[in-house]
Order: sequence, then C-alpha cells, then structure tokens
Amino acid sequence: MAKKNENNTDNKSANNKIVEAGSKVSVEYTGTFDNDEKFDSSEGREPLKFEVDAKQVIKGFNDAIKGMKLNEEKTIRIEPKEGYGISNPALVRDVPKNKLPENLEPKVGMVLSLQSPEGKTFGARICEVNNDTFKIDLNHPLAGKALNFKIKVVAIE
Repeated sequence: MAKKNENNTDNKSANNKIVEAGSKVSVEYTGTFDNDEKFDSSEGREPLKFEVDAKQVIKGFNDAIKGMKLNEEKTIRIEPKEGYGISNPALVRDVPKNKLPENLEPKVGMVLSLQSPEGKTFGARICEVNNDTFKIDLNHPLAGKALNFKIKVVAIE
C-alpha cells in the first residue's frame, strides 16, 4: 500500500496559485513601443503592485495578468483602446504665449502643470511653438500608442 503524502495538497496549491479578480499581485515588466524603444520598466525598482480588477492599471495590462501563475512570464501587446485610449485631437489646444509667466520660454516637449477648476492637477505637453502661441496636448503621453510589455508575475496574494 502506497504511503499518502499529507503535505502534497498544500505544496501543490502554493505552486499553482493563479491570478484572478481580487488577487494582489507583484509584477516585473518592461514596456516598449513597436519600434522596440523602451518607455518604462520595473528594472532596478520594486515590482509593480496592484489589485486585479481594482482599476489601478490600464485595462489591457490588468486583463493580461488574469490566469497567470506565479513566476510565469509572457509578452503582450496592448492596443490604444485597452491602454491609454485613442489620442483625441480636441485635447490639442492653442495657447497665447502671454498666458505663461514672463520668465518661462515654451519649448517642444516641455510639460506644464495645469489645474482644473475643481483643483485637480494634470500635465499638458507642449507639442508646437509659434511666434505668439504654442500648442499643448492634454492627451496622456501614451494615448494613441500600441504598447508591448514583457511581464513576469513575482507574487500573488
């Protein structure tokens, strides 16, 4: 008669834990654009920690993690609709230069910190500078871009 291993169930469940709604996970990741340019990475930092389905990360990233196991790795591609959205041309606006403080010279790529009437602070990237005006883009910097991520689940709670 074979001897039953009483610890087998505990070891198996710990090793086969699967990410599901409500799981608290830690993920190592590297994000790149289609041209392989890296835009973000957890390398050299703490892993990204979030609760699945708590709307703490973009939808495509959240959905890709579901069903993964501890230490599992995969590469995913997230289309703009499941990432930071489609770039909205209505969020690109002309601003007169005289709206800036006197000592500030607008430059393409500069990010201005703006405040909504409700007091919420957000960034606006300068995308064009003309003689008397400049254009600001209020879209998220990653809006309209497909995003590629290499991900590894390093903890599941």
